[in-house]
Amino acid sequence: QIREIYYAANSRERVMIDAALLRRFMETRHPRMEDVQMIIPYELLENAKRAALTWQIVLAAIAGISLLVGGIGIMNIMLASVTERTREIGIRRALGATQKHIIWQFLVETGVLSAVGGLIGVALGVALSLLLGIGASVLVPDATVTTRLTSWSILLSFSVATATGLIFGIYPAIKAAQQDPIVALRHD
Repeated sequence: QIREIYYAANSRERVMIDAALLRRFMETRHPRMEDVQMIIPYELLENAKRAALTWQIVLAAIAGISLLVGGIGIMNIMLASVTERTREIGIRRALGATQKHIIWQFLVETGVLSAVGGLIGVALGVALSLLLGIGASVLVPDATVTTRLTSWSILLSFSVATATGLIFGIYPAIKAAQQDPIVALRHD
């Protein structure tokens, strides 16, 4: 006589599906057995969902703060570049460059800077993800740590990094374009 059987689903999403399949299996195999009871730990399942949501919120907050810090860094670099290149801006304006030309020049520079940073970040992320999967299987042979790379996450990461750089590069570009050409030519 069997007292208890424990079944573990492969993932949280499969718990209810597998429970329905097991219930149907028991009803077809033992139709007159009324002493069979199935218990699904709903509370543990809900706690796991809440913990996963909490971690997602924490990681999203960390990512947001990182983007803000990175954007401020790019803005500071571009403001320093504007200050260093004041004379160049004055010469370009004196030769006929419009404010739009100056804005585009600095936005392109900011875009290239942030795109290169995004490529480096994506490359590091992919490398660390692969190393994590390899390292976990080497250190703990029975571990079931799997890493999954998706093209949408790579594209999203690169796009967000580039967009962040462009957004934070708008102010320095406008500041560069608004300089008076005569004053900029006198700058040393």
